[in-house]
Amino acid sequence: MRDKFFQIVVLIISGLLIIKLFDLQIIKNNSSDFLERGSIQKIYEFPERGYIYDRNNKLIVSNEPYYDLMIIPRDVELNDSTEISKLLNIPIHTFNTKFNKSRIFSNVKPSVFMSGITKNEFALLQEKLWKYSGFFIQKNSKRKYNYKTASNILGYTSEVNSYEVESNPYYKAGEMIGRQGLEKTYEVKLRGKKGVKYLQKDKFNRIIGSYNNGIYDSSYVPAKNIKLTLDIELQKYGDSLLKNKFGSIIAIEPKTGEILALVNSPIYDPSILVGRDRSSNYNTLKLDSIGKPLFERGLQGQYPPGSTFKLINALIGLQEKIIDEKKTIRCDYGHFYAKNSFMKCHCDEGTYNNLNTAIYNSCNTYFAKVYKETVDNQTSSKIGLDKWKEYVNSFGMGNYLGYDHPTGRPGFIPSSNYYDRWYNKSWRASTTISNSIGQGEILSTPIQMANLAATIANKGWYIAPHFVKEIENDSIDSKFKEVKKTLIDEKYYDPIIKGMIDVVEKGTATNSKIKDILIAGKTGTAENFIKIDGVRKQLTDHSIFIGFAPADNPKIAICVFIENGYWGTRWAAPISSLIMEKYLKGSVSRNWLESYIKDGNLNEEYLKPYKYKNFKINE
Repeated sequence: MRDKFFQIVVLIISGLLIIKLFDLQIIKNNSSDFLERGSIQKIYEFPERGYIYDRNNKLIVSNEPYYDLMIIPRDVELNDSTEISKLLNIPIHTFNTKFNKSRIFSNVKPSVFMSGITKNEFALLQEKLWKYSGFFIQKNSKRKYNYKTASNILGYTSEVNSYEVESNPYYKAGEMIGRQGLEKTYEVKLRGKKGVKYLQKDKFNRIIGSYNNGIYDSSYVPAKNIKLTLDIELQKYGDSLLKNKFGSIIAIEPKTGEILALVNSPIYDPSILVGRDRSSNYNTLKLDSIGKPLFERGLQGQYPPGSTFKLINALIGLQEKIIDEKKTIRCDYGHFYAKNSFMKCHCDEGTYNNLNTAIYNSCNTYFAKVYKETVDNQTSSKIGLDKWKEYVNSFGMGNYLGYDHPTGRPGFIPSSNYYDRWYNKSWRASTTISNSIGQGEILSTPIQMANLAATIANKGWYIAPHFVKEIENDSIDSKFKEVKKTLIDEKYYDPIIKGMIDVVEKGTATNSKIKDILIAGKTGTAENFIKIDGVRKQLTDHSIFIGFAPADNPKIAICVFIENGYWGTRWAAPISSLIMEKYLKGSVSRNWLESYIKDGNLNEEYLKPYKYKNFKINE
């Protein structure tokens, strides 16, 4: 009986062993459970991040090799921590912090302990690191910027955060991701797809080869290079013109919507956001509360468009048959007055303006009366204003335009409901008369104003502005080929363009003529207010210009916006003409004008608010 009992026990134990061996060697060998074994090391292979070129095939962004120091916490001998700290040139408390962070992530899976190790640092580590278990080197690459410009367009790369790791299974702690700019928009194209290798280790923790003959390994998918619409030389030239000025330059090829330049000032060198000093450099930029270099003025800045907006009101007036080219309007007193509304005018008392002279003289009274009649032309001011808003929105005002950059703001075009709330439904066209000259509640971004110039150049249509021209072995989004039409008939654009030509030939921007190139443009001056201790104070006006050239065959449309720049003629118009000349001719002949602009300094204007009593810089 006893022998039979022992036989049964032996059979049961043998059976259990056979089942366990089957589980380990057959089932788990063919499942993802093998990843949990300490004898298996998982190594990622990262494709080189895609290169970025300008429209003329000049290399803007490439890569250079660097190395990540990886850690498997379970294998680390903590008795060696002091020696390892010295080897890595970091304090022991920093080592402990990093070690604990890695252990929280996983005690058996590798994670990044230190990133951005240079080739020289790698050479020193390689000599001694073999003595310390639990560490190994993983090769990677970091961004290399060949130009000290366009950081606002390109964005940067940095390590994924915990939220990104949790929300996207592709990324693991310590990996890089595109952040801001085109690096973010085209992240999937630029990163490619990483590969993976599984390595077998022996009982001494030494790698002895591929796990299971590499049947679980996968090769990486190469990243894609992209070609931008940007002209990098024009971008650099724009930087030089905006030195010591706050503002933006946006240039667009009208017929394609391709952005030729988007200059932001102040600017920073994109290379400072690469490597281990990235975080401290980023914080320095972030804490600059005066220049705000991280603030993308061209896409995020919401400003009154000033007199440039008169062109839209003129087009609406033509479409609604409120005016025609010949109709004259009298500037009665050298200003426009309606109940509770007073607006100075550039014209002398008793001046008569038709559409053409009103545009190139920028007559406030003319456009105020056109706007008022447009709104009053309907059965109620509410219906009239909403119809006016529909026209304005068709130019891309009040929305993000659909460009391929993750940053931006929509601007603001008021509706009747807005005024109903503000004035408790007691308002008329004259109450909102500031809309006639691009002031009041209207806000637009410089890219919207540049797009307005492109739309007029095309006589009523535009393609969504965009930064990417080509993607290697791929195609750009189809929306960047789609034509968007305004609600204004094509025939009404010719008199507007004639007026814009006369702005430069004999109006408010005669200082911006280019020899042998006919420019169509419109200056603008926008009032600039700020609240200090709850009190509204007026600062120096903004300087604005929009236009395109050549007027008869437009190849470049532009908006220049200079904060606190006095008036459109002073800074924005001449800067625009230099940009257009540089792009169309390849060089600039007006050296005197170029020197005047480059030497111009508006820093005192930007410090004025901080001189007011009790005003704090961080407000």
